[in-house]
Amino acid sequence: MMEHSKVAKLSLSPVQPSSAEGRTKEVLEAGKKSAGFIPNMYAGMANAPALLDTYLYGYGLFRNEAGFTPAEQELVFLTIARVNECTYCVAAHSFIAEAISKTPHQAIQAVREDAAIDEPKLQALSTFTRTMVETRGNPTPEELQKFLDAGYTEKNVLDIILAIAVKTISNYANHVFHTEVDPQFASKKWSPKTES
Repeated sequence: MMEHSKVAKLSLSPVQPSSAEGRTKEVLEAGKKSAGFIPNMYAGMANAPALLDTYLYGYGLFRNEAGFTPAEQELVFLTIARVNECTYCVAAHSFIAEAISKTPHQAIQAVREDAAIDEPKLQALSTFTRTMVETRGNPTPEELQKFLDAGYTEKNVLDIILAIAVKTISNYANHVFHTEVDPQFASKKWSPKTES
């Protein structure tokens, strides 16, 4: 990973709900309704309301329509964030995985530490997700077959592509904003230097 100090940082300020107007206010309110608060990530992305709106829409569709359990959904998001080395999203999805989605603790830690997951089906899901990110959607026939042999479907491949699209939006936005982890997720802070 590039050192954070060597990554460009946008000078745009996070958008505060109190000063937001029009479409920006609408999108921020939708984000607040979905998350229960305005995460720092949303406040940064709201500088381009279409970006935040697209993220929220795709995120909702993945959550509601992907053929994965909540724990599997979180593992997909966490794996993508880990591969992209997004410190904000690794912290946020580690917290959500444990507190809400009930993803096994060992699986969460394994992804954070780039280690093996004990549960074979979850390992297959994380491995294939990583493969899809790292190969830019070009898995080998053997990699696809291992994923299918673990009990997943070809539709699940498309579900992972949706998750990658959503996380690319948030991961890249967090990189250029150097988004500070919200207090809600602070207990799960992560750095590729300390856990890789």
